Amino acid sequence: MKTTGFTGLPDLASRTLGGSVCAANDEFFASRENLIRPEPPAAVHTFGHKGKEYDGWETRRRREPGFDWAIVRLGVPGVVHGVVVDTAHFLGNYPPYVSVEAAVVEGYPSPAELAALSWQPILTRSPATGGTENTYAVADDRVWTHVRLSIHPDGGVARFRVHGTPVPDPRFLTGTVDLVALENGGSLVGCSDAFYGSATKLILPGRARDMGEGWENARRRDDGNDWAVFRLAGAGVVRHVELDTSYFLGNAPGWVRLSACHSGPDDLSTADWFDLVERQRSQPDTRHRFLVDERRPATHVRLDVYPDGGMARLRVWGELIGPADRG
Repeated sequence: MKTTGFTGLPDLASRTLGGSVCAANDEFFASRENLIRPEPPAAVHTFGHKGKEYDGWETRRRREPGFDWAIVRLGVPGVVHGVVVDTAHFLGNYPPYVSVEAAVVEGYPSPAELAALSWQPILTRSPATGGTENTYAVADDRVWTHVRLSIHPDGGVARFRVHGTPVPDPRFLTGTVDLVALENGGSLVGCSDAFYGSATKLILPGRARDMGEGWENARRRDDGNDWAVFRLAGAGVVRHVELDTSYFLGNAPGWVRLSACHSGPDDLSTADWFDLVERQRSQPDTRHRFLVDERRPATHVRLDVYPDGGMARLRVWGELIGPADRG
């Protein structure tokens, strides 16, 4: 993939985050649902009754004016900073141009209701290349719930990534919630190492299904330790936490620690950190759950693993007492 800053942001459309391809005008050769699968597209070498099969979305050859489209409901509402239209393995059948529109809508509209929405352009018709992760930056600070990918005039797309900043509905953040969850507005600020897997995976929804769905760093050969810092959905009081090493057996951390601070911007060099979970031994393939007695409000948490090792999930349960400071 091209080096583009926005691709480091969460994919709001991903099935992992709860996204759905809820409508498409055509999917004759390959299913629209493939667009948001989290794994990279695979080469397929088989033919079915309708022709060559693809790990992606492919429409029939258009014989009349117009274009084809697919509508994606984002897993969480958010600001879109860029999109990736991945045409991997589509060489003689990729769309020469693409465009993206967006909309915001309450509730759960039907496909027909979605098609009738007033869609706003966030990416005007732009050239695309086959067999490529085509990246397009988006300069728009509005919050959206749905996006519509259009291909001009037809063809195939392997994956559609919608990278941005989650902006969840605050009405659903009352009571005790997971303050660090990506779907609730938590985000990764930085980490020491993500050689085998991004630390953002720690705050994805649901349980990890294998080691590949967690954060894993390289083997450390010095006297330091690895860490990841997260910004919470807002200022909150933490009640209990979970440090999950599920599926990490020979590469789990030997010890873990979780600390917190209350700070505004993400320059935390002068932050006053305090322990939520003091450094202690951890076990492989285990959900470690800890009650927290600390009642100071926190805006950020820092996970330290000693000396290195992988984790599947991090959960920080508590109550919000103030909005997020986006710095």
